Amino acid sequence: MVEKQMADEKDKQYVFGPVPSRRLGRSLGIDLIPYKTCTFDCIYCQLGRTTNLTAERREYVPMDTVLAQIGRAVERGPKPDYITLAGSGEPTLYSRMGELIDGIHKITDVPVDILTNGSLLYDDAVLRDASKAELIIPSLDIGDEEMLRKINRPVGEITFDKLTAGLKNLCEQCREKVWIEVFLVRGINDSLTEVEKIANIINKLRPAKVQLNTAVRPTAESYANAISKNDLESFAEMFHPRAEVIAEFPEADFTEQTEATSDAILEMLRRRPCTLDDIVAGMNVIRNEAIKIIEVLTREEKIQTETREGKHYYFVR
Repeated sequence: MVEKQMADEKDKQYVFGPVPSRRLGRSLGIDLIPYKTCTFDCIYCQLGRTTNLTAERREYVPMDTVLAQIGRAVERGPKPDYITLAGSGEPTLYSRMGELIDGIHKITDVPVDILTNGSLLYDDAVLRDASKAELIIPSLDIGDEEMLRKINRPVGEITFDKLTAGLKNLCEQCREKVWIEVFLVRGINDSLTEVEKIANIINKLRPAKVQLNTAVRPTAESYANAISKNDLESFAEMFHPRAEVIAEFPEADFTEQTEATSDAILEMLRRRPCTLDDIVAGMNVIRNEAIKIIEVLTREEKIQTETREGKHYYFVR
């Protein structure tokens, strides 16, 4: 039984994409954590509700297998702009994250970034691991303990004070490679008072960049909806440096295209909801081939669709 489980683990796909990223260009995703294993249960999460709320760090997936898959993906192409530790859960829960980043650096010169909720950065071991990446993108959506419980719904031991202490330590050690994302939800944390609280904290941290985002994709809770681009632009002035409103992934112009496969598209949609344009741009595939595969996957009920802000998103849930 143990040997079979180990064999099954080696057959799993931990690398997906490249996928389109509004901030990183073309990103090769690395999924180190089982689906919805996280320190938070955010109301706006595009993957749905957290099923395993935990702060336990461990080697959730075999590191050697992950590194082998990264090597094959980089060799196969297309070359990504970043290798992103993200995926189906909170990546800093991976206990060998520092070793993994060292291993990636031996394989390729593609920079590594970490998309994290920042909840474990108060832990010296997590901070040490994270600092090995070329770019760290933590989030801060709240200005006090009450909003942390309302929006992020963390595991019990994570507090507002720990969260902000971790961000402070991160910025003190490697400020030049920290971008902080602020995710605003209509009617929840988009009042002037709440945004001022968040801005006051971030302005003291002085990260290299601040980015404003909102609930464009399908969310865990139906009441977690987007605010307008005009409101985001207005709030951007409150941050120092002035916050960027994350733009949609630009139209790509590729001279070479790869063959679309249903398995590759499913792997992509398991990690995040995507539009047809996202799939075509991120995977660098022929549009008509992607359309045909999506039609088949929809008929077979392997994927679902939801419309947000006038765009059709496909996802697996």
